[in-house]
Amino acid sequence: MTVSDSRSDQADDLWGQCARSFEHWVSGDTSALDDLVALMTPVLWHVVRAYRLSEDTAEDVIQTTWLALVRRRDAIVEPAAIGGWLTTTARREAWRVGKASTKAVAVEDEELAVRLPQQRSAELSAVELDQNRLMWEAVETLPERCQRLLRIVAFENRPDYAQLATDLGMPVGSIGPTRGRCLAKLRVALMQTGGLS
Repeated sequence: MTVSDSRSDQADDLWGQCARSFEHWVSGDTSALDDLVALMTPVLWHVVRAYRLSEDTAEDVIQTTWLALVRRRDAIVEPAAIGGWLTTTARREAWRVGKASTKAVAVEDEELAVRLPQQRSAELSAVELDQNRLMWEAVETLPERCQRLLRIVAFENRPDYAQLATDLGMPVGSIGPTRGRCLAKLRVALMQTGGLS
């Protein structure tokens, strides 16, 4: 016999004992309710504590579960279902109490702002996309040399001016002034397309 078989037999035995105690209690043997309470309270305790309730609250939930049984015992037709009925009732009550005891705490806007993910609004993103589109359309109207220079300067943090001069076929000292002239041309192109006011 394996450990799981042994546990299964113990559970079957527990549910069987509960069913018998319930039957006796319904038949009029009041001491059978004490037996049922002794059998099932440890089980209910584990069920309820899984909801992370305080000890006092868990005791109240278990007490409410037993009161529900006393009030509704006639509704339970099948004695073998008593264990499941009790654990389900305890779970529902624990969930209800746990949910009700979770109180919303007001938080100042400044404190909340630092905890929120930094996400831009859709409107801001749309405006930026439109501005970028207008800018790159304006760049495409510039001479080829300006286009290449501005693309490199735009996408590289610290471009290698020696390599840049070789790639563009111009002296290193003329890169800065050429970039200035290209930016001035870009500004004019943006003003003409309405991309810059």
